[in-house]
Amino acid sequence: MQTDHQSYMPHAEESLPEVLMRIVTELHDVAYLIERIEPQLWNGHDGSATEDKMMVLQGIDLAVQKTRGLAEFIDTITASIPDTCLVDISTAVNLVKLADMKKALGNGLLRHGHSQPLTKASGDFEAF
Repeated sequence: MQTDHQSYMPHAEESLPEVLMRIVTELHDVAYLIERIEPQLWNGHDGSATEDKMMVLQGIDLAVQKTRGLAEFIDTITASIPDTCLVDISTAVNLVKLADMKKALGNGLLRHGHSQPLTKASGDFEAF
C-alpha cells in the first residue's frame, strides 16, 4: 500500500455509472483482501477453535458479506442511472490517501485483478 499526497485532476465531469462501477471494483477488492485473512487466523498456533477465535472469524465473514452486499447494491442501482448523469469527482478523489485506490477511482479505467495478487511471494510487503 502506498499513500499519495499528490492531488489528482480528473476530467471536469465523468459519467456517474462509470465512477460507481470503479467503486464496485474496489469493494470487491476489499472483500477479497479481508477474506484472505480468515485462513491465517484459522490455521493459528494450535488449531483450536476457541470462542473468541470463532467470534473473530464470524466478524471477518460478516465484513466480507457486507462489503460484497454493498458492491452488489451499488452495481444494481448503477444499471438504472443514465450515462449522461455526470459528476465531478476531483474533490472526492483528492481525499483518498492510498495511491493505488486514488488511481483506480480517479483515472477512469477499471482495474482488473486485485490490489494484492496471490502471486506475490510470501514475505513481500510495501512499507507505509
